[in-house]
Amino acid sequence: MQARSYQTLLASASFALSALQIVAQPADAPLLPLNELKPGQRGEVWTVFRGTQPEPFAVEVTGVVRNALGPGKSLILCQLTDPRVQNMGAVAGMSGSPLYVDGKLAGALSYQIQRFETVRYAGFTPAADLAEVQAKAAAPIRPIPVTQSDARPTDSAYKALQPVFTVSGLSPAVAELFAPQFAALGLAATALGGSDAGSLNSQPSTLNSSPLRPGGAVSVALATGDITLAGTGTVSKLDGQRVTAFGHPMLSLGEVELPLCAAEIVTILPSQMQSFKVANTGPVIGTISQDRLSAISGTLGPGPAMIDVEVNVSPVRSGKRSLKFAVARQQQLTPVLVAAGVTQAILGANDNGFASGFRLRSEITFPAGATKASRTAGKIATQSLFPGPQGFQQGLNEFVQGLAANLQNPYEKTFPDRVVFNLEPLAENPTVVIDQFQLSRSTARGGETIQILFAWRDWQSVERRETIDLPVDPAWTGKPLEVILAPGRALDELTGRPRLISAATLRSFDAYLAAIGDDRPNDGLCIAVVERAELFSDQTVGTPETPGSIERIARAADEARFQKRDALMPLWERHVLAGRLSSVLVRRALRVGE
Repeated sequence: MQARSYQTLLASASFALSALQIVAQPADAPLLPLNELKPGQRGEVWTVFRGTQPEPFAVEVTGVVRNALGPGKSLILCQLTDPRVQNMGAVAGMSGSPLYVDGKLAGALSYQIQRFETVRYAGFTPAADLAEVQAKAAAPIRPIPVTQSDARPTDSAYKALQPVFTVSGLSPAVAELFAPQFAALGLAATALGGSDAGSLNSQPSTLNSSPLRPGGAVSVALATGDITLAGTGTVSKLDGQRVTAFGHPMLSLGEVELPLCAAEIVTILPSQMQSFKVANTGPVIGTISQDRLSAISGTLGPGPAMIDVEVNVSPVRSGKRSLKFAVARQQQLTPVLVAAGVTQAILGANDNGFASGFRLRSEITFPAGATKASRTAGKIATQSLFPGPQGFQQGLNEFVQGLAANLQNPYEKTFPDRVVFNLEPLAENPTVVIDQFQLSRSTARGGETIQILFAWRDWQSVERRETIDLPVDPAWTGKPLEVILAPGRALDELTGRPRLISAATLRSFDAYLAAIGDDRPNDGLCIAVVERAELFSDQTVGTPETPGSIERIARAADEARFQKRDALMPLWERHVLAGRLSSVLVRRALRVGE
C-alpha cells in the first residue's frame, strides 16, 4: 500500500511540475550563516526522484542542534512537510541534497534522526561545514588508510544516511559471499542497482549528457567496468569545477582518489526501516579527493588513476571470455574488489566447467620508477591449483590475504598498473592421497645412497609408486636430520620464512618483490632433508653459523632487518607431484654416522 501510495503521489507531482516552470537554485547561491536560521522558516530541498533532473520538496526549519556531531559541528533539524516524502522519510541516496532558505544555501540533507517516527524529520549539515570540506579538495593528495568513521555511533539518535552502495556485474551468490568482506570495510552493498557506465568490453554510455547541478545524483565508484561498485548520493554545492556532495562521510577515508560518476535514479523504494534510491552508475566525470565528516568533495574532469584488472576464462565447452574492470587504489579496498572479480569468473557463470578443478595464474605489474628513476617495472607472477569451486570458496579468505600482500607494499608509494588472471580448467581433480612415505634405512654413512619409497593415489584412481634416490652427503655426518614431505608453503614456514613478511625486515621495494617471488611452488609436494639450525637473517635471507661478532655489529645497527631465529635449514630438496594437491606433512628421522 505504501509503495502504491508513493507512486500515485509521485505521478501526480510529476504531472503538476510538468505544467509549471521549475527554477532550480543557482549553483553559486550565497551561504546562509547558521545563526540566521530561525524555527518556522520554510525551505526547499532539491533531489532526484527519478531520472537525472532534480526536483524540490518542502521542509520547515525546526531548529539547530548545537555541537551535535562534535565541537563546532552542529546539525540543522527540519521537518519534512512535503507529502511526497512524508511516507518515506529521509532516503538513502538523498545524502547531500541541498537545502535552500530564502534563496541561500543553508545545508545538505545528511542524517536520519530516528526510525519509525510518526512525523518525518531529517538532519542537515550546515553550509559552512560543506565549504570547509570543499576548500580541502584543492590540497595535494596524500592517500591514507581506512580509519574509523568520524560519524556518531550507530546507536546515536543521529544516523548518517549511508550512500546507496550498489554492485553490478556480480551474481547474487557472489555478492552474498562477499557481503561480510564488504561490511567489514563499511560497505553495506546491495545488488539492487546497475551500471550504465559502459563495460570495458562495450560502447560508452551517454548518461552524463545533462549538466551537473546542485540536487543532481552522483556516484562515487570503487570499481568500474564489467564489475561496478559505487555509492550514490546527491550534489550539495558546485563552485566552478569543484563539487561537494553527500553531506556526511562515505567511508571516512580522509584524503582519497576515487572516481566521481554520473548517476541515474531508477526509483525510490519506501520503507519504514530505511527508504533508498535504486540507481544506475554512469561514466566517470571527475575525481573525489576528500571523504570527511561533513561531506565528500572533489573536482570535475578526468578520473583518477585506477588498477586495470583482467580475468580471462577458458571454459571447457565454450569460447574464451574475459572480465575487464578497474578498481580504486586503496590498500584495504583493492584486494577485496579484485578478489570479487576473480570469484565472479569462477562461481558466477554457467559454462566454466571447473568442477574437476582449475589452475589460476596471476601476473601483477608495477610501474617503472615509481619513486626511483633507476628501478625498472616489477612483476609478481604466481599460480595456484584448486580442486574445484568449493575448494576455492573455502580458501577465499586466504586468497584475499594473499592478494593484499601482493598488491600493497610499505616501501614505495605505488600500486600496480595492471593485474591479469588466467583461469584454466583441469581434466581431473588434482587432489592426491599419500599412502606411503618411508626411508629404506633410517641410518646411513656419508657417500651412500638410500631410497625414499613414495606411494600415492590420484583422485578416484589406482595406487602409484615411485622410488627416489637420496645421496647422503658426507658433510651430514653426526647431524640429527629429518626427511620431510610437505607442501611448499608449509616447508617455507618450517624453514623460517614467514607467510606474511614484516615491513621492518626489508629495506626496499625491489627486495620486497624478490622476497615475494622466492616462495616455493604451491602445487605438488616438497621432499627435503633438513637440520635444525640457528639462522641469522638479513631481509628474510637466512645464513647459518654466522660469527657472533658480525651478528652483534649488524643487529646493533638495525635490529629489525637483522634477526636471529631457530628454524629448519634445507640441505637437499626435490619437488614432486607437480600439478597435484595434497596437504599432508610427514617427518622421518635420519642419522648419518661415520
